[in-house]
Amino acid sequence: MDKKYNRVLIKLSGEAIGKENGRGIDSNKLEKVVDQIIQISKTGIQVAIVIGAGNFWRGRYGDEYMQRATSDYMGMLATVLNALALQEMAESKGIEVRTMTSIEMREIAEPYIRRRALRHLEKGRVVVFAGGTGNPYFTTDSCAALRATEIDADLILLAKNVDGVYNKDPKKYSDAKKYDEVTYMQSISEGLGVMDTTAITLCMENNIPIYVFALNEENSIIRAVNGEKIGTIIRK
Repeated sequence: MDKKYNRVLIKLSGEAIGKENGRGIDSNKLEKVVDQIIQISKTGIQVAIVIGAGNFWRGRYGDEYMQRATSDYMGMLATVLNALALQEMAESKGIEVRTMTSIEMREIAEPYIRRRALRHLEKGRVVVFAGGTGNPYFTTDSCAALRATEIDADLILLAKNVDGVYNKDPKKYSDAKKYDEVTYMQSISEGLGVMDTTAITLCMENNIPIYVFALNEENSIIRAVNGEKIGTIIRK
């Protein structure tokens, strides 16, 4: 695989490594993701990861009986579970990984410090950013855009459960049209639902392309990094 990028950030949803019932961690799914990350890292591409927590917790679970901020903090903590699982799987296969959290929990992970994260990446370690932005009311999409900006990533790889960006939900509408390329403003103005507006705007302001593709396709992360047209690119 040719080295097309120097540094990428992969955004994974919690559901991507979740069990069929949507909860917990499916070790087989996790291993398939990790194996691809290892192959990419071995080419010399620096790899950072932001992972969600939908397989453990979403803010809506607590909407009726707790404050939104509390529910969001619970979600941030849940991302750490996924990050540690990914870390252990990768290190069991011989790859160095550092998990960094936006909320301090020094006994289990490093606190996020930008310069330290950059140093890990330069040394060839995979860095997993957990805990979201550390603030309620922000999604892990926003975290991905923020961290990608901070580490000067060349590209955000947005692994989803659909194979790109459509003008409407392809699961509901048979005539949904898939885009090969869209602009940041088109994504916002047409409400394409790729990432939240905060995340898209941050990427637009810092000119970071977003590549949307389906995670469940064979070796999709590797193919996306290699420039294969399997999804939708979002840029200016």
